[in-house]
Amino acid sequence: MKALVYKGPNQKSWEDVPDPVIKEPTDIIVKIDTTTICGTDLHILKGDVPAVTRGRILGHEGVGTITEVGAAVTTLKVGDQIILSCVSACGHCGYCKQGVFSHCLAAEGAPGIGWIFGHLIDGTQAEYVRVPFGETSVYLLPEEVSPQQGTLLSDILPTGHEIGVRYGQVKAGDVVAVIGAGPVGLAVIATVGLYGPSKVISIDLDSNRTEKAKALGATDAVVSSDKDWKQQVLALTDGLGVDVAIEAVGIPQTFAMCLDIVRPAGHVANVGVHGKPVELPLQELWISNINISMGLVNTNTLDILLKMVAQKKIVTEDFVSHTFNLAEIVEAYDVFSRAAETKALKVMINA
Repeated sequence: MKALVYKGPNQKSWEDVPDPVIKEPTDIIVKIDTTTICGTDLHILKGDVPAVTRGRILGHEGVGTITEVGAAVTTLKVGDQIILSCVSACGHCGYCKQGVFSHCLAAEGAPGIGWIFGHLIDGTQAEYVRVPFGETSVYLLPEEVSPQQGTLLSDILPTGHEIGVRYGQVKAGDVVAVIGAGPVGLAVIATVGLYGPSKVISIDLDSNRTEKAKALGATDAVVSSDKDWKQQVLALTDGLGVDVAIEAVGIPQTFAMCLDIVRPAGHVANVGVHGKPVELPLQELWISNINISMGLVNTNTLDILLKMVAQKKIVTEDFVSHTFNLAEIVEAYDVFSRAAETKALKVMINA
């Protein structure tokens, strides 16, 4: 089969690789119908995730059709079209029983880390993929949800919802600022409305992205290249800052921006994947009673979000900016990596 293979920092190749095979009785083999590229994949290519070794097939999102099931799989069958969760879960360990699938103790490659696709085992940017713990790591795709919508549910929608909205403890009436209007920031904006905030402020360097954010539910937009961006945000509050500041980029500057605009007793939820250390001025923050959260998505709300997408309670159409065929994935990476120039948001890759 063909697959997108990591060759080391800043190197990748679309090439022939062996077909995946069943290794454990709980495995399934899936033919990829639709996949996509995540900002985390770009971090991997920069060398920010050293656990990813040369020769690894990238990708952790997708919808596919089951072509083979292991001997222990009884609730799934060949021909089922499914959403692959970006986090694999055995369903039986202590963390899985708590819904903390991100730290599944039976995870392959490094027990305690549930994100294994395109990280610790071969991923979804390929014609076929082996899925460990098939029965507890995939979701049947209902007729009302397209494969493209299902792919958004693999990672970005649960990540924005769980690590941004839920960890940020957004409640009715809050003023929420989301720094970064890339795909994950937009996922925060698309799901935060479920909790009744009074204002949702999208902050980004790119006015095209902030306009997309408004289409997905942001009430206000601030372009962060403006010298008075902070004053603009404060003017949208009572002057004390926002109740919840959500970081959705993954660089020190945007984390610092969150600290600049959060009010006393507010929440900072870090969603972005950071490749460099950030400064944490505890000597200033402690007296302001700031809560800071971060984490790897559990996808324990994927089934809830799937219902919301099926019922059109969550808008997904504006996430996808470009569509490619799987054989064009190298071109798709180029377009996605130059988002400021190409206006790329989520690039959808169809088999």
